[in-house]
Amino acid sequence: MIVNEQTTGNNKKMTSYLAPLVQQIPPSGIRKFFDLVGDNKDIITLGVGEPDFVTPWHMREACVYSLERGMTSYTSNAGMPKLREAISDYLHTQFDTKYDPKDEIIVTVGGSEAIDLALRALIVPGDEILIPEPSYVAYSPIASIGGGVPVGVETYAKDQFKVTAEALEASITPKSKVVILCYPSNPTGAIMTYEEWLPIAEVIKKHDLIVIADEIYAELTYTQKHVSFASIPDMKERTILVSGFSKAFAMTGWRIGYMCGHPELIAAMLKIHQYTVMCAPAMGQVAALEALTNGLGEKDRMVESYNQRRRLIVQGFRDIGLDCHEPQGAFYAFPSIQKTGLTSDVFAERLLTENKVAAVPGNVFGPQGEGFLRCSYATSVTQLNEALERIGNFVYKIQKEG
Repeated sequence: MIVNEQTTGNNKKMTSYLAPLVQQIPPSGIRKFFDLVGDNKDIITLGVGEPDFVTPWHMREACVYSLERGMTSYTSNAGMPKLREAISDYLHTQFDTKYDPKDEIIVTVGGSEAIDLALRALIVPGDEILIPEPSYVAYSPIASIGGGVPVGVETYAKDQFKVTAEALEASITPKSKVVILCYPSNPTGAIMTYEEWLPIAEVIKKHDLIVIADEIYAELTYTQKHVSFASIPDMKERTILVSGFSKAFAMTGWRIGYMCGHPELIAAMLKIHQYTVMCAPAMGQVAALEALTNGLGEKDRMVESYNQRRRLIVQGFRDIGLDCHEPQGAFYAFPSIQKTGLTSDVFAERLLTENKVAAVPGNVFGPQGEGFLRCSYATSVTQLNEALERIGNFVYKIQKEG
C-alpha cells in the first residue's frame, strides 16, 4: 500500500510510528471483501449485516423536531435519563432483566463502543478472552488491542453452532477471565434456550469468569423468545449486557447502543466513556427513545418480514443441494459449501466475479467458519430469489467442473 511507502524527511517510514500491535491486526474480513463490490449495480449483496428497512418515519421525525428545538448539546455522560429509564423498562418487560437506570446503564455509540469499553475496563495484559467461534469479526481484534489473548471456543454445525459447557470447559486455563457470548449469533443465527444456558452458567461460576453478553440481535428470534444470559440465576452480577437499536429498529447509522451491568463495573466503564466520546449523540438518543416508546409495532413487522425471508433462503440453499442448518435468530443464513470442494475464500470470490453475488466467506469469522458462507437475508424477496438462482447456477457449474 502507498501509505507504507511514505517517509518523513529523514527517510523514516510513517508506519514505524505505529504500535506494532495495531500493525499486526488485519483489516475487517467483511469490509475488505466488500471493497471489491464497489458501486457495481449488477451485484446482489448478501453481505453487510444491515436491515434493508429505513428507520421508521416517526423516529426520524422525533430527531428532526429535537433539532428544531435546539437540542444540540451534550447529554449526561451515561445518556439521557429518560432513555435510560425506557431501556430499563424495556429490558424488564421484554427479557426479564432489571437494571437501575441511575447507575447500571450507559448509552453508548453503538453496541461496538460498549464491547470496547467492557474489554478495556476488564483486561489486564495476558488475560484470556474466550470467544465461541464462528464469531463476530470485531471481538478478537478489540481484545488484542486491550492486551488480551483471544481464545476460540469451537462450535459445530451438528450442534447448530450452540456453545456447549464441555467445549467451554476445555478452553479454560488459569489465565481465562472473560467470556463473550453472542446469541442470537452473528454469523450463524444460532440461539440458546434457558435449559442450554444453565450448564454454561455453572462453568462460569465454577471458574469465576465474567461474561460480556452481546445481545444486539435479541429481538430477532423466530421459533422462540430470546433468553438473556443475564436472566439466568446468579448470572446478572457477573454479566455485562450489550445491546442497541441498530438491528431491531433499523437504526444502524444512528450509532446508539447501550450496556448494562453491576454499578461498580458500569462506573469504571463510564470513566473510559467520559474521556473518549463524552456521550452518545443527543439527536440519536431522542430517536432511540421514540423507538422504545412508540416503535415496537414497526419492530415486530420487520421481524415478521425477516422470518419470511429466512424460510425462503434456507429452503433455497437446500434445494440447491447445500446443507444449511436452520438459523433461529439474527438475519443470517450460514450454508455449508464443503460439497463443492472449494474453500470459503475461493467460493466467495468466484461467486462474486462469475455470478455477481456478494457473500462473506465463513473463515473470516474464525477457523470454525471454514467451509461455510455467511448470507444476510435482510434484503428484498426479489433480490433473494435472484441471488439464489445465481448461486444455484454457480454451484451447478462447479459440479460440472468436478
